[in-house]
Amino acid sequence: MNDPGTFSTEVPTRWVGPLRISGDAIAKGEPYAEVSVPLATYETPLWPSVGRGASISRELDAGIRTVVVDERMTRSSLFVADSAIGAEAAARAIRERLSELEQLVAADSRHARLIEVHPEIVGNLLFVRFAFTTGDASGHNMATKAAEALMERILSWGLGLDYGSISGNYCSDKKATAVNGILGRGRSVVAEMLIPHEVVGRRLRTTAQQMADIVVRKNLVGSTIAGALRSANAHYANMLLAFYLATGQDAANIVEGSQGITYAEAREEGLYFSCTLPHLIVGTVGNGKHLAHVDAALERLGCREEREPGANARRLAVLMAATVLCGELSLLAAQTNPGELMQTHLLMERKGRQSA
Repeated sequence: MNDPGTFSTEVPTRWVGPLRISGDAIAKGEPYAEVSVPLATYETPLWPSVGRGASISRELDAGIRTVVVDERMTRSSLFVADSAIGAEAAARAIRERLSELEQLVAADSRHARLIEVHPEIVGNLLFVRFAFTTGDASGHNMATKAAEALMERILSWGLGLDYGSISGNYCSDKKATAVNGILGRGRSVVAEMLIPHEVVGRRLRTTAQQMADIVVRKNLVGSTIAGALRSANAHYANMLLAFYLATGQDAANIVEGSQGITYAEAREEGLYFSCTLPHLIVGTVGNGKHLAHVDAALERLGCREEREPGANARRLAVLMAATVLCGELSLLAAQTNPGELMQTHLLMERKGRQSA
C-alpha cells in the first residue's frame, strides 16, 4: 500500500465446518457438497456456535437443503414531471418501450441485463425502479451505470420529464425497507433442514416443539411488537457480517441482508427449520475481491471456477444462507434452556482468551 493514510485492520478469522449442503447452486449433479466457511469476527463464540450447526448438517443425508429463488440488483431513478398526470403518462410510455431499454443496457454492458421496470408516482415525482441481472458481481456500480444510460435515453424522448436523481432511495440501498423483500434486491435464498427428533435431543438438548415455540414467540411475535420490518430472526447479522468481511463484500449491505425470516415446525419426522434471506447482496468479482486473502478465501470456497455468469455468486450466496442457518439454529436451541446461552458464551470466551 503506497498511501501512507491506508492501513489494515486485523479481524480474527477462522474456517468453520465443513457444512453439508445440497441444492443446484452448490452441488449440481451430486447429492451434496461439504464446504468449510471463513468467518471474520471479534465475537469468537460465533465460531463454535456455527460449528455446532455445521456438524449437525453432516448427520443428515441431504444436509442443509438450499434453493436460490431470485437474483437482481436495482437502482431507482427519480424523474420530475409538471404534474401527476404527466408522471403517469410518462410511466406508461416507459413500460411500453421496455424492449428498447433492454436493448440499450445489453449493448452497453457484457453482463448487465434489464429484467424489470417498476414505476411509482408520488405527486409529480416519478420513481422508476430498474432491476438488472449482473452476473457474478453484486452489481451496485453496474446498475448505476446502466441507470445513467437509461435516464439519458428516457429524457431524450420528450415526455415532459426533468432529471431528479440517479438514485431516488426506492432501490433501496443499505437501508431497512419493505420494498427489497417484496420486489427483490440481491440473491434471494432459502436454506432448510429436517432434523430427526433423536438428533434434536442429543445435539441441541431441546425438542422440536420447543424450537417451534421459540421461533413463533421470540422471532415472530417479539419482532412484530418491536416493529421489525419484514424481519423475524435472532441474529442473521452476526453470521453475515463475519462472512462478508472474510470474502470482501461491502459490509454495509448487512443492513438489508440481515432482514429475513426464520420458520420452524415440529413434524412427525423431527424439526423442520428454515432461514429465508430475500436480499443477499454479494458477489465474487468487483471491489475488494482482488485482495490476496479474499481471493484465497473465494478460491477455497469454490467460487473461482469457470462457470456460467452468476453461478459463482449464487454458490457464495447459498454458502452464506447455510451458514446463517447453522448459527441461528444453535443460538435458538440454547435459548430454549434457562441459563445455557450465557453460561456457554462465558465458557467459550474464557477458552478463547486462554488459547490466545
